[in-house]
Amino acid sequence: MIVVTGATGNVGRALVRMLTEAGGPVTAVARRVTGADLPPGVRAVAADLAEPTGLRAAFEGAEAVFLLVAGEDPDGVLDEAKRAGVRRVVLLSSQGAGTRPEVYGHPVRFEEAVRGSGLDWTVLRSGGMATNALAWAESVRTRRAAEAPFGDVGLPFVDPEDVAAVAAAALREHDHLGATYTLTGPAPTTPRERAAAIAAALGEPVRFTEQTREQAHELMARFMPLPVVEGTLAILGEPTAEERQVSPDVERVLGRAPGTFAAWAARNAAAFR
Repeated sequence: MIVVTGATGNVGRALVRMLTEAGGPVTAVARRVTGADLPPGVRAVAADLAEPTGLRAAFEGAEAVFLLVAGEDPDGVLDEAKRAGVRRVVLLSSQGAGTRPEVYGHPVRFEEAVRGSGLDWTVLRSGGMATNALAWAESVRTRRAAEAPFGDVGLPFVDPEDVAAVAAAALREHDHLGATYTLTGPAPTTPRERAAAIAAALGEPVRFTEQTREQAHELMARFMPLPVVEGTLAILGEPTAEERQVSPDVERVLGRAPGTFAAWAARNAAAFR
């Protein structure tokens, strides 16, 4: 059995679907999850990664776990997994853990815990995800408008479906043990280009407005810790060469090129209508 934490999120939901289609038992874990949220036959367990002892029922009988960076006790979560007989863990981390570890200390701690757990492991360092554009959903629906800072700075955003597909491979195959993969899309796109891709998917114009750094900082600070705000704005505005680079890892694992932002926008156009 494979346990998927964060099973109702952008990556987790796709991963649960892929694992179910591939066959074999799957347990879906999220703070609020029921069978109605999941494909038929998937076991739902409501639990919180912030409370490791609450994961015992989820881990019972599991061989592998897909783990998010959530909560403050990765060692406690991994101890519960080992106690239940889990042998493999695949961690969804952040590219920032490699490029800016001084800012992304939270995923760094999870990576260190996973590598030192004694379990078979794979670490997936995701770049920015295409689903970040869903932050524009309301403004595009109501005003056909999108706003973002650094409108002409490009980053290779990755489709969460590709992240889920790599995770499924790492959970089911033996070729990825001890690997750390960086997951990106096939080409850098700028916020202005992403807004244009959404407009093309809708068949209607979308007006893009570039925010100042200060405007973006004020908005992000409402829901993100200040160090993470600063780190995120640094990546968006002054990315390193590594953060701009297209990684070969998605294609290396899946045997195909990663999906484009335009394809993601076309597939998710209903969110912006």
